[in-house]
Amino acid sequence: MAVQQNRVTRSRRNMRRAHDALVAANPNECPSCGELKRPHHVCPSCGHYANREVIARGNDVDLDDDAA
Repeated sequence: MAVQQNRVTRSRRNMRRAHDALVAANPNECPSCGELKRPHHVCPSCGHYANREVIARGNDVDLDDDAA
């Protein structure tokens, strides 16, 4: 069981935790639709990544009557 040798002061404890703060998100604008998206991720609104459509959205997919 770990037992501390010396007391850690509030100042030293808080200095150790100085880098634990949360940072704000860094959203980028999607070049195809203009919505904000996470960098290096597929745009959730239009399904584009690197100016290519990688996910077909529900309205854009054509379904045959036989397949449905």
